[in-house]
Amino acid sequence: MTDKRTTGLVIGKFAPLHEGHQFLLEKALSQVDYLIVLVYDVPFVTKVPVEVRMAWIKKEYPRMEVVNAGIGPRKTGHAPEINKLHIDYAQSKLPQGVKIDFVFSSENYGKFLAEALGAENVVVDKDRTKVPISAGWIREDLKKYKGYVKDFVFADLVKYEDGRI
Repeated sequence: MTDKRTTGLVIGKFAPLHEGHQFLLEKALSQVDYLIVLVYDVPFVTKVPVEVRMAWIKKEYPRMEVVNAGIGPRKTGHAPEINKLHIDYAQSKLPQGVKIDFVFSSENYGKFLAEALGAENVVVDKDRTKVPISAGWIREDLKKYKGYVKDFVFADLVKYEDGRI
């Protein structure tokens, strides 16, 4: 028997999970039967453990399969060899035998990842017009952007970031 459900993929740090991420995740959920979310461990970006960031997503979206992607490649940029490094790493973290139909992102990497997976690239609010926020802005000034995160996310940021906010 062949599995006919549509499968989507979202990858990210979710450091922290915010309304922009939620907009992306909800868009993805509305278009697929099954959604996999790969969450990267990024101790060089945030002190919030990956398991806590995964729990935020699971709490809000229990239907999603949330996967610990571990610490991915640290090289960044748009060179083909760097894209390949990141794509190969992401592919290695996907559940065995799962065919990805759609890659949802608001970043340029979505195009390359979708191509590599033979999936359709779905760009969601790339210009941040629907939800004008980024995790980087929140990390830089949590007090200013506190309204873009859930109370339980804020509490964990205060707990783990210990004075960095």
